Amino acid sequence: MGSATEPVPALEWCPSVSPWLIAIATVLPSFMVALDTSVANVSLPRIAANLSANTLHTTPILTGYLVANAIVLPATGWLSQFFGRKRLLIASIGLFTLASVVCGAAWSLQILVIARVVQGASGGALLPVSQAVLLESFRPEKRGEAMAAYGMGAIVAPIVGPALGGWITDYYSWRWVFYINVPVGIVAAAMAVLLIEDPPYLKHLVRRGIDYVGFAAMAVGLGALQIFLERGQEHHWFATAWVTWLAAVSAGSLVFFVLWELRSSHPIVDLRVMRSRNFALAVPMAGIYGVILYGSLVLVSLLMQELMGYPAARTGIAITPRGVGAMFSMLIAGRLVRRIDGRILIASGFLLLAWGSFLLGHMSRDLGLGHVLLPNAIMGGALGFIFVPLTTMCIGILPNEQIGTATGIYNLMRNMGGSVGIAGVATVLAHRTHTRQASLLLARGALDGLLLKEAMLGGFVDTFRALGYLALAALPLAMLLKHVVSREQLDLVNRESPKPVPVELE
Repeated sequence: MGSATEPVPALEWCPSVSPWLIAIATVLPSFMVALDTSVANVSLPRIAANLSANTLHTTPILTGYLVANAIVLPATGWLSQFFGRKRLLIASIGLFTLASVVCGAAWSLQILVIARVVQGASGGALLPVSQAVLLESFRPEKRGEAMAAYGMGAIVAPIVGPALGGWITDYYSWRWVFYINVPVGIVAAAMAVLLIEDPPYLKHLVRRGIDYVGFAAMAVGLGALQIFLERGQEHHWFATAWVTWLAAVSAGSLVFFVLWELRSSHPIVDLRVMRSRNFALAVPMAGIYGVILYGSLVLVSLLMQELMGYPAARTGIAITPRGVGAMFSMLIAGRLVRRIDGRILIASGFLLLAWGSFLLGHMSRDLGLGHVLLPNAIMGGALGFIFVPLTTMCIGILPNEQIGTATGIYNLMRNMGGSVGIAGVATVLAHRTHTRQASLLLARGALDGLLLKEAMLGGFVDTFRALGYLALAALPLAMLLKHVVSREQLDLVNRESPKPVPVELE
């Protein structure tokens, strides 16, 4: 795995209150924001009926949130420096909570979509700011446990979202899917006011002007990319002219954005953070596990509803083992990351993701609930072993002034990986199902219902296996990471060795 190692940086500042209180103050709103990425998905038919709209016209409720979220995420570092991290966090929580009230009280589809855009924009700033606050509030040797706490909100929430949303919609009203954010937001805002502090270095940074050109290029590029991924499958991708143009606009804008930011003296996103080898490797790995996490969730939901005949609410409950597995693995990984080489933990996580995917890729006609529960639990358990050490090794080692930018880029890549995963599995599933149908037609003639079901099952099997191979493809990236030596490990080795252990800086 290589001999290069890197120490965690010394912590020059500590908050005046317990970092675990700060953890509660940041995990609460993080859970709220991450939950809203998926909690409304199963409520769209009820929303459409209540607001006298066509169900097909409700998709901006989801895409508006995701596009606004994607645009703000990478700019969080600049926003933190311009407004101050504490003020930005409180404002984000307040805006998100207010937008949730408007969403719940919406009297038209247009009002609901606008409120969801505000939710997405405020949530896009909230998640990486919360992560940056947590990383800086904990001593380096405790950052693994801090990221385990953060992962409870940012990673587990989207998994339980569909189940919670389905239950609330069935037994109360779709409006309460948004109203439940209000008490959480009020408590989180109050805790942020009382507990969160800006570190001294942030107070003394010179406020930079707005990079209007860079921000515009980023907004156009990410917005077009998100819409392309959301709508491309249903319009047959590049077979449709406007989808092709959308892809071209996105690619051109993002290339221009990167070139502009590299030459700008005051960039909206400081891409110099990519000079860190560990962070540069973390970015594609975050994208890969985003693809597998969200793509497999969609696949499992479709499998259970279309082949197993489960209703939406029961499907959400059946996915619960994934959330339980993720919660336990977050707690375990938070402690192990201080004692075990993080590269081993990350590789183990991707191996577990591959194992779970291949288990789902070996289903047969006698498909039952047990065939889904165990792989889901395994894939959930994989997430903690990837998220905690990857964040600790790749963001926790950066200079404090780069952490805000790094958390924004990192969260963006995970979310965009999710969008790619959802679009990708839908495309692969459709293609493989069609291929299986064609082969069955050649072999047996006209398709009856049973053979059509067999073709669909084959499509699911092929797609799950593709996700498994993608997880294995991430293993070489994990091996290329520089080892991060915790202070505890370094002190222990130096006590047992007659000579101090040399540590190579990146």
